[in-house]
Amino acid sequence: MKSNNFFHSFLLLFLFMVNEKSLAQGLPPKAFNFVTPENIVWNSFPAFPEKVKLAILVGNPAKPEPFIIRVKVPNGEKIMPHVHPEDRIYTVISGIFYIGIGDKYDETKLQAYPPGAVIVLPGNMPHFHLAKSSEYVTQVYAIGPLGIDYLDKHFDPRLKSK
Repeated sequence: MKSNNFFHSFLLLFLFMVNEKSLAQGLPPKAFNFVTPENIVWNSFPAFPEKVKLAILVGNPAKPEPFIIRVKVPNGEKIMPHVHPEDRIYTVISGIFYIGIGDKYDETKLQAYPPGAVIVLPGNMPHFHLAKSSEYVTQVYAIGPLGIDYLDKHFDPRLKSK
């Protein structure tokens, strides 16, 4: 799929462009190590709206291996309908995580999940997010490579000219 190749190339470029400290953030999944909350490095991610931040905690999301990332979405921010090719397991770290299932953005379909909730999202399931009541942080576990395709390319931040 052409858009997946574009995304994977963009992700690799992004990972090489972030600073060395951030790359060290992706702890190897086969060795004992740790990261504490105060040492998490948050970066912008080209596939998300500008204010949304991503932190790579374990593994390399660009490779076919297990990875764990965190996503921080500020209050009021929307992530429009999209799909991921990989199966995902979300854990809500803080705030209220609102997710809706469907290929059209519809706030009436949003479900609220509190801190500690675990959500299983099969690959290629259309969904959308809203930070409706406050900032939220989710932790995502999946097996890469990470992918994201917006159903309406108009909402894909990677395609907007800066």
